[in-house]
Amino acid sequence: MTTEAPSGGPRRTSLATKDAILVAARERFAADGYERATIRAIARDAGIDPSMVMRYFGNKEGLFAAASAIDLRIPKSDTLPVESLGEALVAHFLDRWESDDVLTALLRVGVTNAAGAERVQAIFAEQLVAVAAGVTPDPDEAPRRAALAASQILGMAMARYVLRFPPAVALTREEVIGWLGPTLQRYLTAEGP
Repeated sequence: MTTEAPSGGPRRTSLATKDAILVAARERFAADGYERATIRAIARDAGIDPSMVMRYFGNKEGLFAAASAIDLRIPKSDTLPVESLGEALVAHFLDRWESDDVLTALLRVGVTNAAGAERVQAIFAEQLVAVAAGVTPDPDEAPRRAALAASQILGMAMARYVLRFPPAVALTREEVIGWLGPTLQRYLTAEGP
């Protein structure tokens, strides 16, 4: 199936149209946040009629869910040395936050919107719990330990990339890893209290 391209240009496939909508939605959610982003603005950015957004994604919540389907690309716990897992995870998340504005936008939306909060919860539950399950002394504690690790990762992301607290922004990469790495390590691998 093809759709009319903007200004009567060449037609694009439904897959290309859907991809254009997702790109525009990610950029608009990152720039405006969930509440201020509109279907009309996203459609304009994608060069399509707003009805096409509704056709592919149903509503704003459906579009947001699709646009925020993020693979954190967390390395599998069995590929990392257990003794430095905390530091490796902090370094990984610093790389991700610094190279992907969609993650920052998702965090902003997660703080201000129930659908965004559910999306952040789902992403971290699906992806970080698997890491915790592979290294914790008691796999039944994996969700709790992943939540503790997420509190540190998301807390630093909020302070450094969203609220931009000057002391958090001023920390070097090595300092962030040095401070947070041992905490994540303890949360994920130490015997519980």
